[in-house]
Amino acid sequence: MGVKLEVFRMALYLTFPVTMFWISNQAEWFEDYVILRKRELWPPEKHQEIEEFKERIRKQQEEKLLHAVQQNS
Repeated sequence: MGVKLEVFRMALYLTFPVTMFWISNQAEWFEDYVILRKRELWPPEKHQEIEEFKERIRKQQEEKLLHAVQQNS
C-alpha cells in the first residue's frame, strides 16, 4: 500500500498546479474575468480623469522647477 499511496500523492501534487496553470492561461477566462473586471473597477471615463490629473501635476512640477531655476540665476 505504501508505494501506491506515494504514487497517488505524487500524481495529486503534480496534477493540481498543472491544472491551475492550464485554467488560468485560457484566453476566454482571461477576457471574461480579468479584463471585464478591470473595466468594471476602472472605467474608461476614469482613465481620462487620471490622465488630466497627471498632466496638471506634471505642469505644476515643471513650473516649480522653472521658478527655482529662475531664482538661482
